Amino acid sequence: MTGPLVHWGSNTTATPQIKVEQPRKEKRQQRLEELCAATIRALTGNPRLRYRGHRLEQDGRRVRIRAPHLYTDVTEDDFDSFRGAADGLALRLIHSDAELHASLMPEKPLEQTLFEILEQLRAEAQVSDDHPGIRRNLKHRFVHWCLQYHQSGMTENQVGLMLFTVIQSAWSRLTGYPTLEETEGLIEPQRAVLAPHIGTDLLGLRRQRHDQAAFAQHALGIGRELSSIIEAGQPSGDDDDERDSSDIAENTNFSLILEEDDDNLDGLDNHNAVSRTQTERELSEALSQYKVFSREFDRELSADKIVRLDQRRTLREQLDKRIKRQGINVPRLSRQIARALAAPRLDGWRFGEEEGRLDARRLSRLVTSPAERRVFRQEQRLPHTDAQVCFLIDNSGSMKEHIESICMLVDVLSRAFEQCGARSEVLGFTTGSWNGGKPFKQWRGRGCPANPGRLSEVSHIVYKDAELSWRRARANIAALLKPTLFREGIDGEALQWAAGRLQSSSANRKILIVISDGCPMDSMTAQHNPPDYLDHHLQQVAGSIELGGQIELMALGVGLDLSRYYRRSLAMDLSQSMDNALFYEVVDLLASRR
Repeated sequence: MTGPLVHWGSNTTATPQIKVEQPRKEKRQQRLEELCAATIRALTGNPRLRYRGHRLEQDGRRVRIRAPHLYTDVTEDDFDSFRGAADGLALRLIHSDAELHASLMPEKPLEQTLFEILEQLRAEAQVSDDHPGIRRNLKHRFVHWCLQYHQSGMTENQVGLMLFTVIQSAWSRLTGYPTLEETEGLIEPQRAVLAPHIGTDLLGLRRQRHDQAAFAQHALGIGRELSSIIEAGQPSGDDDDERDSSDIAENTNFSLILEEDDDNLDGLDNHNAVSRTQTERELSEALSQYKVFSREFDRELSADKIVRLDQRRTLREQLDKRIKRQGINVPRLSRQIARALAAPRLDGWRFGEEEGRLDARRLSRLVTSPAERRVFRQEQRLPHTDAQVCFLIDNSGSMKEHIESICMLVDVLSRAFEQCGARSEVLGFTTGSWNGGKPFKQWRGRGCPANPGRLSEVSHIVYKDAELSWRRARANIAALLKPTLFREGIDGEALQWAAGRLQSSSANRKILIVISDGCPMDSMTAQHNPPDYLDHHLQQVAGSIELGGQIELMALGVGLDLSRYYRRSLAMDLSQSMDNALFYEVVDLLASRR
C-alpha cells in the first residue's frame, strides 16, 4: 500500500464483503481501523490520531464526531464503507470547527442528531474535484448506510421516514447526487409535505456550505421545524406521533450515542465522589448477574503438577536458546524498570550537611573550629522498588501460535523485575476441556434450563508463585510451552482470581498485566446465554478493578488492541523477532501512571 489516497481511491469492479471467520472479528476490525487511521493521518497531516477501542482519539482524547454513518462494523459493512468513513472523518477534522459546532448544538436529542449529521454532510461536500476516489468512497458509504437504515425497518414509522427524507434531501442538495432510486417513491410524498416547512433552509444549506456558522443556522432551523412537526403530531395527526421528541430520538436506531463529555475520564481520580459511588454500585449489581452453572470441576493447578519434570527441562532448554538468540540486555532492562517502579523511601541520614538537624556528635567541632558549618544532618530518601507484578496469560487455543514469544517475554521480564527488587507472579487460565466438559453434561442432564451461565470447567494455573525466585521457578515458567494446556478461556473469572491473589500482597504497588489476543471464548457458554455474556463480564470485572484503584491493571494485546477492556494497554506485534524495543515499550506502559 503506497498511500491511502492512491490505494483507496482506485477503481474496483466489485466491493468484496468482509469475511470475519478468520482471523477473529476483533482482529479484522482492528486492522481495518489501523488502515483508516493511517488514511486520516495522511489527509489531515496530524500524526497524533489513532483508533483506540473502536473510537478515534488524538493524544488519548476522544475525537467527538458522532455522525452515525461514520460508525462501521466488520460484520455488516464492506471494505469501501470503511474507506468512506475514514475519508469522512478526515474531512470533518479539516473543514469543521469543533468548538463552534459544540457551541451551537441544540438541546433536544432529535435536533442534536440531525444537526450532527448535517454538519458532517457539509464537511464531506468540501472535497475537491482533485480527489474523485474520495468522492466515490464517501458516496458509497452514505448510500450503504441509507440502505441499512431503510432495510432495518426504520422507514416504516412516520418519524423515521421524515428523518430519512430530510437527510437524503440535504445530502442530494449538498453533493448534487440524486436521492436513492430504491427509496425515491417512498420519500417523494414526504418531501412534498415537508417542503413548505423546510424548503427555504434546504436551499440555504447549499448556498452556505462553505460558511459553517451560516450553514448552522439553516441546519438548526430544519431541526426545529422537524421537531415541531413531530411534537404536534403532523402531518398524519396520529397519536403515535405525539411522543416526546427525546423519546423518539432515543429509538431511531441511528447507532448514535450523544454522551456527555468524558475527556477527563481517562483517570478515575477525576470522578466526583457521588459519580464514583454510583459507578461502583452499578458495577457491583452488574457483576452479581453473572452466573456459573457448576464450580464442582474447577481447578487451581501448579505447573509442576501437570507437566513432567523432564518435559519442563526440555522446554526450558528450548526457551533458553531462543532468549540467547535475541540478545536481550536484561541488566539495562532491569535499570529501566527500577526507574519506572521506584519511589522515594526514607533510608537513613546524610551527615556533614550545612543545614538540617543539628548533629550532637559533631558539636565538638564548633569548639575547635568556630567557622565550621558542616555539623548538621538530613534525612536521606533513596529510590526503592516495593512492587509486585502479576502476569495473567490467556491459555486459549488461539494463543498457541505466539506462546514461545510470550513465554520469552514473561521470563525475561520476571528476571528483570527480580533484579530490581520487585516480585513477580506468572499465572495462566484455560478450561479443563473443550466444549463445556462435565458442567455442560450436567446442564443437559437437568433439562437444559435457560440462561445457565458459565458451562465450562475452568483451570487456573500457577507457573510462578510470587514467593519463588526466578531461578527456582524457571523450569515451571517453561511449562507455558506445552501445547496441550491450551483450550478455551474465561477471562473475567481469571481476572478476579489473579486480582484476589495480588490483593493479599503487602507490596506498596500492585500491578496486574493481562496478556491476551482477544475476547473471552467458551463455545458452550456463548451458545446458551445472552450475546456477549463473557465479554460483558470481563468488561465489568476490569472496570471494577480499575475503579478500586488498589491494583494497577494493564494489558498486552497479542496482535490486537485490548483498550476495549482495559484503559491502559499496548498492542504487540509478535510476528517479527523480539528485540529490546518491545521490552522498553512495556516499561513505558508501566511508567505511564506518572
